[in-house]
Amino acid sequence: MYEQIRSNRRASWLLMGFVVALLAALGFVIGAAVIGGTSGGIGLLGVFGIVAIAWSILGYYSGDKMVLAVSGAHQVTHADEPQLFNVVEEMTIAAGLPSVPAVYVIEEAAPNAFATGRDPQHSSIAVTRGLMQRLDREELQGVVAHEMSHIRNYDIRFATLVGILVGMIALVADFFLRFSFFGGFGRRRGGGSNDQAGAILMVIAIVLAILAPLAAYSVQFAISRRREYLADASGVELTRNPLGLARALNDIADDPRPLRAANRATAHLFIVNPLKNKKTKEVSGVFDTHPPIQKRIAILLQMAHVGPEALVPGYRAAALAAGDGTAGLPGAAGAPHRATSPRPHDPPPPPAVPPAPPA
Repeated sequence: MYEQIRSNRRASWLLMGFVVALLAALGFVIGAAVIGGTSGGIGLLGVFGIVAIAWSILGYYSGDKMVLAVSGAHQVTHADEPQLFNVVEEMTIAAGLPSVPAVYVIEEAAPNAFATGRDPQHSSIAVTRGLMQRLDREELQGVVAHEMSHIRNYDIRFATLVGILVGMIALVADFFLRFSFFGGFGRRRGGGSNDQAGAILMVIAIVLAILAPLAAYSVQFAISRRREYLADASGVELTRNPLGLARALNDIADDPRPLRAANRATAHLFIVNPLKNKKTKEVSGVFDTHPPIQKRIAILLQMAHVGPEALVPGYRAAALAAGDGTAGLPGAAGAPHRATSPRPHDPPPPPAVPPAPPA
C-alpha cells in the first residue's frame, strides 16, 4: 500500500511538470511566431507567467467557494447531521489534521461526495443526501476517509492548480487560433529567410495550439485518476477497513442516477464519476476522470483478503453469525475491532441458540 502511495505521488508531480512545460512551450512558440525571434518568445512567455500567477492566486483563494456554489451544497452543523459530523471528526483525528473541515450537504438522491479547499486549515467535505441514506456507518467512514485523504495529501490544492494551468493553456490556444485564422496577427515581413522562418514558426505554433489543450486535458485526467488511487489507499490507512470503502464504492456505482448538480468541470472532484457512464471499462481512457470503478474495488478487496462475495448483501451478517474470521470484517483476526451497523439492505442475523442446560 505504501509503495502505491509513493508511486502515485511521484507520477502526479511528473505529470504536473509536464503541464507547466507545455504551457511554457506554447507561450514561447506563439511569441516567436507572432512577435518574432527568441526575444519575442521569451517576452510572451513572461506575460503568460504573470497571468498564470495572478490566475492561480484567484483560484487558490476562491476556487473552493465557486465549486461548492455550483454544486448546490449548503453548510450543515453538528446539530443538523450528528452522525456525519461524528464520522468527519473521527477521520480528522485519524488523519492528524489541525482542524475539522467544513461539512456540506448536497440535497440530491444520487450518492456521491467530494472534498475541496486550499489546505487542511481551509477545506470542506461535501456529501449528497443520497449517500447518507444509502450507506451504513462503516461505508460512510470509508468515503469520508477517502475525502479526508484528498485533504491530507493536498490533492485539493493540486487539483486546483492543475485545473488553472490547463484552463490557461486552453484559453491561450483558443485565442491564438481564432486570431491567426482570421488574420488578426497579420503577416510577418522581413524578406527571404526571415519570412520562411516565420512561416515555419507559425505552422508549429498552430499545430501546438491544436494539440496542447488535448494533451493538457489528458494529463489533468491522468493526475485525477492517480490521486483517486492514492486517496483509496490513504483512506484505508485511516480506517484500517478496506471492505467499508469497497462496499461504499460498489453501492455508489450500482446507483444509476446521475448527479444533476455536477458538470464536466467538477466531475473529477467526486469520489465516483457523477455523470454515470454506464459503460463498464477495464482500462482507463485518456479522457476518463476516474479509474475503472471495478478495478478500484478489486484492489480494496485484495487489501481485505476477501473475494467479490464480500460485496453481496447479507455476507457480513452471515459471516459474523458463523464466527468466520474473514480478514477485513470487524472483529476478525487482523481487522479493526469496532461496532458494526446494519446495512439497509442486509437481512437480520439469525437469533442466537441458547446453550443446552446441564444434564
